[in-house]
Amino acid sequence: MKRAMKMLGALAAAATVAVAVPQSALAAGGVLVVNGTVYENPQGCYESELWPLRVENRTDQPVIIFSGSGCSGEELRVVFPGQHAVAEFGQSVSVPDPNGD
Repeated sequence: MKRAMKMLGALAAAATVAVAVPQSALAAGGVLVVNGTVYENPQGCYESELWPLRVENRTDQPVIIFSGSGCSGEELRVVFPGQHAVAEFGQSVSVPDPNGD
């Protein structure tokens, strides 16, 4: 019984820490520009219906251009911090979690 209580206590503590971590901790620091639209401290997936897809990565993390919407399809290119790229067939850009989660 004691072991079960300790396990539950540890799980509760872990859940509390996970909730307490600010959302920005999962974001890249800086600015991502996708076809002229500026995203500060971006995280997740960004889409554009304009072609070609133009990406300026002014963040501290690499981003990935995908051929499909919703960051699906083929990975067309990785754009490293400080770089910009034009992808003729790109539809979306992913900013991976910097913690690798």
